[in-house]
Amino acid sequence: MEEKTENFTSIGEIAQKLDMSQRTIRYYEEIGLLNSIKRVEGGRRIYTDADLRRLKLIKRLKIMGMTLSEMQELEAMWTIEKSNDKVLRRLAELLGNHLKRLDDRITDLDILKNEIIEYQKRIKSKIGE
Repeated sequence: MEEKTENFTSIGEIAQKLDMSQRTIRYYEEIGLLNSIKRVEGGRRIYTDADLRRLKLIKRLKIMGMTLSEMQELEAMWTIEKSNDKVLRRLAELLGNHLKRLDDRITDLDILKNEIIEYQKRIKSKIGE
């Protein structure tokens, strides 16, 4: 039977792969979003493929507007419930809230854009353009 070998990566390598600072990665560990980090002698952190996937997820959720506290809520829910179903339902709810805020923001930006266009037209008419 073939034994599965796991790849380990240093914090520098993982930071470079993800275009993320080492400090940010350490911070995610400190606040409990990345709690499976292994250490070797001397206390040096080593990261697995699962850690890499977790960091990619955190990065993607952050880009989509999720706050760190919302991610911590999901992590706490997973720790307590051990239920993907409940965590995914809550994630869907949070993302729905973000979509609503985004739609509201787009509406506000469209209004602002039209106000700027109108103001620009008035200015141009005053200066004879």
